[in-house]
Amino acid sequence: MFLRKLSRSFIGISSNNITLSALVIFLIFSTAVLPKQSAAVDIYSGSTGSPDLSLFYTSRNLYQMAEQYGSAGRDAYVHARFSFDLIFPLIFTFFLVTSISWILGVNHPNTSPWRIINLTPLLGMLFDFLENITASIVMIRYPMLSPISAYLAPIFTFLKWVFVGGSFLILLISGLIGLFTHKNN
Repeated sequence: MFLRKLSRSFIGISSNNITLSALVIFLIFSTAVLPKQSAAVDIYSGSTGSPDLSLFYTSRNLYQMAEQYGSAGRDAYVHARFSFDLIFPLIFTFFLVTSISWILGVNHPNTSPWRIINLTPLLGMLFDFLENITASIVMIRYPMLSPISAYLAPIFTFLKWVFVGGSFLILLISGLIGLFTHKNN
């Protein structure tokens, strides 16, 4: 099965050095780039917020954001989605996949059905990209309506956070299980 092979290949490449490198890249990006990006978002979003950072919002909220941003803000939003927000999902997915894969590779035998959960971050990345596309369509076309994109963007955002948050939870739980297991051996 393709997914099991993909899972095994991630576990295979997730050595100490690769996993540590992914962590360092994630931390550097999170401390050096994210604050600047967040400040830029605040300039055009004002108190409206951003779809990317919301857990729940509606189509109406998305159109309100588009109105609040103004033309320059909408352009900046779309530019950020297809520059910064193409890179960051790759970085957090690289970190999460390698970290979870490394822990699962150390703590679970090759036959364990649990090992496939290392693919969860890929779903977070997929929904992040889908969110970016659909929200950007709304921003680009505004004030014209984009009902399908406006309907799908909040769903994709929510699913992104479910899978990204779930991936961090998997990382935490599998790490704790690994620590507890090794401590008792």
